[in-house]
Amino acid sequence: MLYHLFMFLKENFDPPGFGIFQYLTFRAAAAAITALLISFFIGPIIIKKLKKLQIGEQAKKELSAVGNHSLKAGTPTMGGLIVLSALLLPTILWANMTNMFILLILITTAFLGGVGFLDDYLKVIKKFPKGLIGRYKIVGQVAIGLILGGTIYFFPELFSSSFDTFNTVTTIPFEKNANFDFQFLYIPVVIFILTATSNAVNLTDGLDGLSIGTVGVTSLAFALIAYVSGNAKFASYLNIVYLQGSGELMIFCAALVGASLGFLWFNSYPAQVFMGDTGSLALGGAVGGLAILLKKEFLLPILGGIFFAETISVILQVSYFKYTKKKYGQGKRLFRMAPLHHHFEKSGLHESKIVTRFYIVAVILAIITMTTFKVR
Repeated sequence: MLYHLFMFLKENFDPPGFGIFQYLTFRAAAAAITALLISFFIGPIIIKKLKKLQIGEQAKKELSAVGNHSLKAGTPTMGGLIVLSALLLPTILWANMTNMFILLILITTAFLGGVGFLDDYLKVIKKFPKGLIGRYKIVGQVAIGLILGGTIYFFPELFSSSFDTFNTVTTIPFEKNANFDFQFLYIPVVIFILTATSNAVNLTDGLDGLSIGTVGVTSLAFALIAYVSGNAKFASYLNIVYLQGSGELMIFCAALVGASLGFLWFNSYPAQVFMGDTGSLALGGAVGGLAILLKKEFLLPILGGIFFAETISVILQVSYFKYTKKKYGQGKRLFRMAPLHHHFEKSGLHESKIVTRFYIVAVILAIITMTTFKVR
């Protein structure tokens, strides 16, 4: 909104200095700062309200003997409302709201945030033990996948005049002048990515500050990718697909960095609030949606390596347990506990040390991701 207001004033009255609002870098910085300030302002208000309504995390029996999890029961949850407010509002204020990339990433994030909110509401307020039943959650993830994938597949002209050349294409890491075309499988692939990433971030959200911190690192990398992908000169120099208009996603990514830092202020150990599914599903959808819109789907296992490892650890744990139970009559485990961060907790590491080391790995993976643009 502010972007459109300032552009209107510049075009009609041309006040000095207003030209700065057309630059992505300035608006990205403004979005990040706005997101941070919104987090600091509404964070205490929402936390106080959640405490008053007694919307707290329920004790999990399987975690009672792990770390300090027994002490976390009653900590306010649904803090994802802080993240979503600090992410969506600055994007709306500073981004070009006629840009289809921005509209789709906002719809994807808000939609999955709504699914997560319903899950938290049923679980915490209505006291349904499992919250939103798994198959209904998947229906929501599939629905937004159909919306995002269908728009890209059937209406590429809404993005730019040349987007139809790349609408079903993705970049292949470490390969020069090589892209992969999903063709008619594109929509199922989009559904799979959104479902997988939203669930992966949800699985990662098990230690204070772990999920929001790694999302912050990932979104910072995506901000750089959005900037170069939407700049014809940089895209040509790096020999990557030029996506006209995609640079506007840098505003969303910057707001996500600010929102992540702001929420981390309250979510770092010992956490004053948890994001719940309201935040984790929305952030997972944002990460997956950015990879899809920027044509970097194959980079997700690298850039989102923490989320990928957490998910794989659960899959391996369950598969191996079922296999050994069927073969030997008694199930065995590969890890002390899954997801992976709980394995390290049971190994004796304090959760703050685990979180810090996961941050370090996330930064290393982000750097590796950046090198894929030139190491070919």
